[in-house]
Amino acid sequence: MFERVVVISLAAVLCYVGYRLYTRWQMRRAQQDPILRTLKRNVPTIVYFTTPHCMPCKTVQKPALARLQSELGEERLHVIEIDATQQPEIASKWGVLTAPTTFVFDARGKPSAVNHGVADLHLLKKQLSLPTSA
Repeated sequence: MFERVVVISLAAVLCYVGYRLYTRWQMRRAQQDPILRTLKRNVPTIVYFTTPHCMPCKTVQKPALARLQSELGEERLHVIEIDATQQPEIASKWGVLTAPTTFVFDARGKPSAVNHGVADLHLLKKQLSLPTSA
């Protein structure tokens, strides 16, 4: 029994480390994309990958991004939306495997987070180092 717990624990740790390494690889690779040349200076940016048939994108992610941008204003947050079905080469280059995927960049243009799946308003604020209270 103890051996099974050790094996399961080891597998969980390896999966976690693998995921963290993959995310770090994604962020490094994303930094090299020409899309990032369009970033506004000294403004945090979220690059948002979506697809036309992604229901969580339409019902949760896009409204969260819209609310965040309306709270901050376009001069304090830059959101770049990319349709992964229209630009599959960009999605592939960034390592996007699911929609929605969001990449969060700080005001210096350095990647600070990658979200595979829905990232709610609270999480995005936390990743942008903004106050999270409503």
